[in-house]
Amino acid sequence: MSEQVFIFDTTLRDGEQSPGNTMNTQEKLRVARQLELLGVDIIEAGFPIASEGDFDAVKQIAKLVKNCQIAGLARANDEDIDRAWKAIKVAAHPRIHTFISTSDIHLKHQFRKTRDEVLAIAVAAVKRAKKYIDNVEFSAMDATRSDWDYLCKVLAEVIEAGATTVNIPDTVGYAVPHEFGELIAYIRKNVPNIDRAVISVHCHNDLGLATANSIAAIHNGARQVECTINGIGERAGNASLEEITMTLRTRKMSFTADTRIVSEKIYPTSRLITSITGVPVQPNKAIVGANAFAHESGIHQDGLLKAKLTYEIMTPESVGIPKSSLVLGKHSGRHAFRDRIENLGYILDEKELNLAFKRFKALSDMKKNVYDEDIEMIIMDEIYKTAERLKLVYLNVSCGNTTIPTATVKMEIDGNTVQDVGTGDGPVDAAFKVIKRLVKTTSKLEKFSVNSITQDMDAQGEVFVKISEKGLKAIGKGADTDIIVASAKAYINALNRLEYMKTKKS
Repeated sequence: MSEQVFIFDTTLRDGEQSPGNTMNTQEKLRVARQLELLGVDIIEAGFPIASEGDFDAVKQIAKLVKNCQIAGLARANDEDIDRAWKAIKVAAHPRIHTFISTSDIHLKHQFRKTRDEVLAIAVAAVKRAKKYIDNVEFSAMDATRSDWDYLCKVLAEVIEAGATTVNIPDTVGYAVPHEFGELIAYIRKNVPNIDRAVISVHCHNDLGLATANSIAAIHNGARQVECTINGIGERAGNASLEEITMTLRTRKMSFTADTRIVSEKIYPTSRLITSITGVPVQPNKAIVGANAFAHESGIHQDGLLKAKLTYEIMTPESVGIPKSSLVLGKHSGRHAFRDRIENLGYILDEKELNLAFKRFKALSDMKKNVYDEDIEMIIMDEIYKTAERLKLVYLNVSCGNTTIPTATVKMEIDGNTVQDVGTGDGPVDAAFKVIKRLVKTTSKLEKFSVNSITQDMDAQGEVFVKISEKGLKAIGKGADTDIIVASAKAYINALNRLEYMKTKKS
């Protein structure tokens, strides 16, 4: 059986401290509720002494969340600790988290105190917190730049004072994995009472090593990791919850430990943070980035279609992403192109596939990504091109806030001129209903989209429509400075292609 690694999520505290990630109380409650569903063990709800708003948010989270420990951060002084307790005491499982620096750099330049003075402050803070609650965490800020023997002395004393978790922060992201792992091993060997506390780590990403350092710490006996969703946090961010979780879960043979995170909720949680903060995840971000399960290389796409394990070490479904995506571009091969065409509902013979693929490669040299609509237009232009049985001769619409939208349409069908008038919910709907009646089609409109293809007030609009009938699908496009005319042209273009496809099928 794997040992548990406790996940201490500090998205709402350290994560919120980074520029652009500020959240209001209601947003913090939404995040806290989602973190509970995700299965984190401890939620660091905030820094209660920081402001009345922070205090209130921590208190409300403490009331709301029942299945996680709720931690309030406090500097190593009575006022902070008392304030933290007032905020979290209503929690089902409260924790006080107090901290002070142990590095000589901080002691000299920030605190202006001796080692003995800091040791006394640390012990006093833990004892103060212990009066309120048994669950006390102590953090030795800037631990990775501290003298190791002094650090061990402080840890031993705070554990003796009652700390149940001791945190080893890489506050400025200075450590490298082998060194950080050695530090954790050294602590386990040289703190005589370390078995009475859980060793925690809190790594920052200034050198891009936060996750790697956290994993090295776990490998050497740390059993709590402090991290954030999407790796947000001060400066370059914190260790990423999703990366740590999936490293342990993907490399089970390398570790005797795992988390209780419900991995299928990772991506929805990531999206929630993005939607609240407005800070996007970089496309190449591990696990949750847009490209994490996207493949463009033809070699990779071919392997993936044959067996997913060729190029995916975890499934997208395991982190809450519906499926992998084959991004079609200039590096894509015939196998992926054929697969996409078939998924779109088109069956081409070898000659038709070759023709369409040639056109696709030419287009991919001009565009970064080729989308489904582009592929469908290629098929319509190259495979289902036909003489126009249906032509628009005349279109007139009347509409307004006091007028029922009405369309008059004159068409040429197989050389014969026909005309009709009708109403609709809007001018485009009215035009489409009249055209449908004139053509006597039973097809259904599946998609309608409008794009501006030129600028300024007289911009030319381009309309795409997709229609279907008895398993056949056709896409049409039309362009005009009048968007209603463009819409009618696109609809008729799709109808022409559908009629051709019917004859081809028969």
